[in-house]
Amino acid sequence: MHGLLNLDKPAGPSSAAVLNRLKRLLPPKTKIGHAGTLDPFATGVLVVLIGKATRLCESMMDQPKAYSTTIKLGATTPTDDPESPEVLTEGAIPPSESAVAAAVNQFVGVIQQRPPAYSAMKVAGRRAYDLARAGRPVDLPARPVRIDSIHITAYHWPLLHLTIHCGRGAYIRSLARDIGATLSLGGYLTSLRRLQVGEFKVEAAVTLERLLAEGVEPHLIEPPK
Repeated sequence: MHGLLNLDKPAGPSSAAVLNRLKRLLPPKTKIGHAGTLDPFATGVLVVLIGKATRLCESMMDQPKAYSTTIKLGATTPTDDPESPEVLTEGAIPPSESAVAAAVNQFVGVIQQRPPAYSAMKVAGRRAYDLARAGRPVDLPARPVRIDSIHITAYHWPLLHLTIHCGRGAYIRSLARDIGATLSLGGYLTSLRRLQVGEFKVEAAVTLERLLAEGVEPHLIEPPK
């Protein structure tokens, strides 16, 4: 069995946990992977690679991506998302729409971005999130990432809703953190949905429930040539 799945990942399980569930539906020893992790709280397009299609992992990872997200301003969390306790910023004053737009626009283009401390990046051979959970200091250097566009779809204090188009390696959690820091308010993601990876769009994605009920094969997509 070979091909790709355009899966609409549900909130809750990790990307690895989703693959483990799908693996039980495949013939023994079938290779399976994915082209870009989504955090447990995140939903949307997870491109799953099966069989010989796993060779396409790097090329699929390089595809442009689109996200819909909500940032809560005036607060932070250690993980930059809703997976850890919120800390409110004392004395936070709601910024104007123009101030928010000016802050957001600073992050369009090729920018230097520091990955979240709670991330899968490796530090001296260990995952950053393992070190952070153990209370060890995590110093991840900034690196260049490409943000093609950021559109404000709504702003009602303290919630800022954005649609983001970006390249490989961009952390939307870091964008939330840095936009909040630019406004001197703090900020973290409250929701994240991946809308697109290359040609794979969420409107055409299959749910995990359907795959578990109907099997993988009816939903396999022929690998690009």
